[in-house]
Amino acid sequence: MKLSVAIPESALSDESLKIDKTRKISILARACSIFKIDTIYVYQDGGTYKQDGNLLVMILRYLETPQFLRRRLFPKMNDLKFAGVLQPLKIPSHITPANAKKIVRGDVREGIIVSVKGKRFVDVGINQLIQFYGKTSMGKRITVQFKEGYPKLSVKEIEKSEAPAYWGYSVKERANLYSILSEWKGSVIITSRKGKTATKDQLSKYTKSDEPVLVAFGSPEKGIHEILGGKMKNVQNAKSLNFFPNQATETVRLEEALLGTLAIINAQSTS
Repeated sequence: MKLSVAIPESALSDESLKIDKTRKISILARACSIFKIDTIYVYQDGGTYKQDGNLLVMILRYLETPQFLRRRLFPKMNDLKFAGVLQPLKIPSHITPANAKKIVRGDVREGIIVSVKGKRFVDVGINQLIQFYGKTSMGKRITVQFKEGYPKLSVKEIEKSEAPAYWGYSVKERANLYSILSEWKGSVIITSRKGKTATKDQLSKYTKSDEPVLVAFGSPEKGIHEILGGKMKNVQNAKSLNFFPNQATETVRLEEALLGTLAIINAQSTS
């Protein structure tokens, strides 16, 4: 099952300090990685949250980037002031040996295109650069597969989806939630305490299907129904489900909702 999520740029509004916002993003990124999320859509939901939205998008992308590429792709900036509190994702694309002698044919890695004396190379985090013959522009991050292992080490560019294991999420920004839902080619689960209780039978419709599934989450201030307003009735192929029936707390925080919801869906998909 190909699973994506939509979260609001106001997701950090219940934290006042940047260090706490940073920690929250780390939890969100870990949750998405644990449950193999394909794409994280960050949507605008009104209000003055643009700065928080930028922080959210930037740190989500930073965390998904293998450590050896971060220095090249992310310059020193104030938004990364508290990067020390971020928990590593440790997904397959990050756990790659730096020893070139351990590379074999078929291995997949992330790399970045660099130029040396007018020639193109790809840096994949080992102690040597590998000549690259593709057309990807300088400074771009790519996914490569080794056509030959050590000592010849030749590569070809592939799509991330061609990797043999989960290869991380992508992050996309959208102007509003309705634009995501109206363009989505697949099924939509709207998380809401106003929805029907999520049951095994209901979830099996999603977990047994080959259609991609988008799970949409509301903000700390507003639920999905409030965010969409009158446009709610125009959303196609969507079902509103409550994953936390009989909750004792007044609200369920986004990081809690994300972990809980994805864990329930995952349990059904493997049962």
